[in-house]
Amino acid sequence: MAASAGQVRLGPDNGHLILRTGRQGVASKVGHDLTIEVTDWSAQLDLPADTPADATVTAQINLESLQVREGTGGVKPLTDKDRGEIHGNARRILAVDRHPHATFQSSQVTPIASGATVTGTLTLHGASAPIELHVREVTPHRYHGTAVVVQSAYGIKPYTAFLGALKLRDEVEVEVDIDLSGAERPTRPS
Repeated sequence: MAASAGQVRLGPDNGHLILRTGRQGVASKVGHDLTIEVTDWSAQLDLPADTPADATVTAQINLESLQVREGTGGVKPLTDKDRGEIHGNARRILAVDRHPHATFQSSQVTPIASGATVTGTLTLHGASAPIELHVREVTPHRYHGTAVVVQSAYGIKPYTAFLGALKLRDEVEVEVDIDLSGAERPTRPS
């Protein structure tokens, strides 16, 4: 990764965290594939000067801050009422009242030519499981990362409707876009 050494704070001011869901089942034409933005999250990236593989990433995601941005497919366009119902269903399924945050802690960073693979542990819904984030440099100081969260690995039963004829796929695609050009860099301890 081409980012300069030091600690970097990340969040909605210099990045976007997006979740993409898909549907399946015999009634899948009724539902929507959703684009959901996490509007309250923070991360810290610690980049050593001489050993990129020793970089660490920690993140905290406020699950109350999920905002439905788009719904594609479906018989009818997504309405504001639909967005409210989706938000309520997500709160219930994720048990946000008991588990308001998800966290990520990296365990290994493997540099590659155009970015890195960040391996770590995601804690969600009171359960922890390994996850890989694949990061690539898009332009200098801009990065795009992707991961897949399998809901059942965290004890989450994906949303269903119409007696199971409409189901949310178990896999949720996660995308993060970061612009490090203006990222806040705290001073390093001396």
